[in-house]
Amino acid sequence: IEVEYEILDAILDTRESMQPGAPIIHDQDDYVNFADSDPSKNLAAEIRIDIGDVEEGFKQADEIFEAEYEVPKVQQAHIEPHAVVTYWDEDDRLVIRTSTQVPFHVRRMIAPVLDLPVKRIRVIKPRVGGAFGGKQEMLIEDVAAHLTIVTGQPVQYVYTREEEFIASRSRHPMRIKLKTGVKKDGTMTANAMYALSDTGANGAHALTVTGNTTKAMALYVGDGKFRESPNIRFYADVVYTNTPPSGAYRGYGVPQGYWPVERHMEFIAHEMGLDPLEFRLKNSLQAGEIHPFSVAWSEGREPVPEMIQTNGLVECVNKGKEAIDWDKKRADKGWNDVPGKPHLKRGLGVALVMQGTAIPYLDMGGASIKLNDDGSFNLLVGATDLGTGSDTVLAQMAAEILGVHLDDIIVYSSDTDFTPFDKGAYASSTTYISGAAVVDAANKVADKIRERAVMVLESRLEGIKFMASEIELADCCAIAPDGHAVSMADVALHSLHHANQEQIMAVGSYVSPVSPPPFAAQFAEVTVDIETGQVVVDHLVMAVDGGIIINPVTASGQIEGGMTQALGYAVSEEMVYDEKGRAREKDFRDYHIFEAHEMPILDTIFIETYEPSHPFGAKAVAEIPMDGVAPAVGNAVFNACGANVLDNPVTPEKIWKELRGN
Repeated sequence: IEVEYEILDAILDTRESMQPGAPIIHDQDDYVNFADSDPSKNLAAEIRIDIGDVEEGFKQADEIFEAEYEVPKVQQAHIEPHAVVTYWDEDDRLVIRTSTQVPFHVRRMIAPVLDLPVKRIRVIKPRVGGAFGGKQEMLIEDVAAHLTIVTGQPVQYVYTREEEFIASRSRHPMRIKLKTGVKKDGTMTANAMYALSDTGANGAHALTVTGNTTKAMALYVGDGKFRESPNIRFYADVVYTNTPPSGAYRGYGVPQGYWPVERHMEFIAHEMGLDPLEFRLKNSLQAGEIHPFSVAWSEGREPVPEMIQTNGLVECVNKGKEAIDWDKKRADKGWNDVPGKPHLKRGLGVALVMQGTAIPYLDMGGASIKLNDDGSFNLLVGATDLGTGSDTVLAQMAAEILGVHLDDIIVYSSDTDFTPFDKGAYASSTTYISGAAVVDAANKVADKIRERAVMVLESRLEGIKFMASEIELADCCAIAPDGHAVSMADVALHSLHHANQEQIMAVGSYVSPVSPPPFAAQFAEVTVDIETGQVVVDHLVMAVDGGIIINPVTASGQIEGGMTQALGYAVSEEMVYDEKGRAREKDFRDYHIFEAHEMPILDTIFIETYEPSHPFGAKAVAEIPMDGVAPAVGNAVFNACGANVLDNPVTPEKIWKELRGN
């Protein structure tokens, strides 16, 4: 066999993608235009959003600050790689057991690819060893399924670590220009961002990830008349390059925005002699105000204006700075110096952030609950637990409404044959969307239990009448106002075997009309070696308003895990390609993620507010830890030694060069 290769010119730098005469990456006839894309210019998507009068805002500024920043391509680095097992079951149906975030979407997408009806495909998500957005697409399921169809045999396909780096997904790298107008008193008059986003060889999540970067611009609206009518611009071009496709990664475009925004805010405060926290809070979005980008951008449906109902940011700042001893250390001019070690400098940094909770008017979760003979319950949810503990949290909500113990709730999740539809685990939505669906189902079951309990009690107590609304569910019983009670097991026995027999069960679902943002203050303390540029992160603090915290243990795990992941993004992680487009990082020897023994002190503080759009008052906590660690570390390095590193990650080489004016 003889093979002839035609060597094509490659585009590896986004700044070259749209240049005249650049090679066209997608010249195929069946290219589908989307979101103002233009394959002749290697343009995958274009975003142009103007809120208010940005140019007039700049005219009213006393100072204008401009800078260019860069954030790298990084890998989700979930410990379990992509893995799938496919086989024919005894009913001649194709079963796909896959490490996915979105089992129902996998079934929907794979059916036409395999030319099989949906009814002949069953997708099961077993226990998954991490995902972080990387398992939000169908990457290998179709390959294994095709092989099973051809051979009639079970097939297992598991990515190697190298394949994870070169053939899965990553965070979108971006080059970002930021321009901010500020009055002498610290009032922001206008803010403008331009992002050049690298979607890689294909347009996976190209528009939505980059559009989501607007959330970093939404936090700061100005003060006074500028608060009433903010001037904000977000422009972006999303371009193709000859690198592995970018995709979904925890934070979904928002961390890319907060690196420049929070580094920029710190530099402005420094240059104008403003307190960095007071400057930020003076201009930050407040409860009762309209989310500025809700009128112009939405990941799903048409944008709908959304008011911020809850915002605990001020308390997050106060509790966070107390935990890291901010006021004392920043006021002590000698604190930055390490006694006896003149080559070491200490610094403190901060970043204020907001994220989102679910995708409004689009994503739906479903749940069903069934009462068993012994008074236990089956809870079936399509939601996907990826190691986050969501099965536990959903069971907690059901147990609280039904008045039973947590171990009386038997959870079965993520099987397209047996569980209700759920959009999947992404967009910080499981507790919020899927949880609200569970509450809906649990309330319906609770109402049926109360009605049945009245029947049982009235049959036992002659001449006494109760209203179903008077029955309290607690201690695994239905309890009347006078103290008489019937156990859940007796309720089940009566409904299944005695009178007016029925199966007590219900289905619930939920689609959110809003995306209430969580808020957080993230603080970092670092030590920098000014001779070598080495930076050691000593302490990270995150104070977060995630609404009412349903399970503090699992929520703390989300926060600490997120800070761990974000720390690598801050100081070490970066995917680099050589001049031929070959990946430099292919395993964890070359791509450094932080291990447990390398971690700094981590402090998590919950500032609870009650979010009225959720039945338990919850908001999200899953993605927001990714947003502020990197800029907080960058700002801490700046405070320690004056090195203003604009390109993430903050590596020793970059610090060393900054200190020497290179």
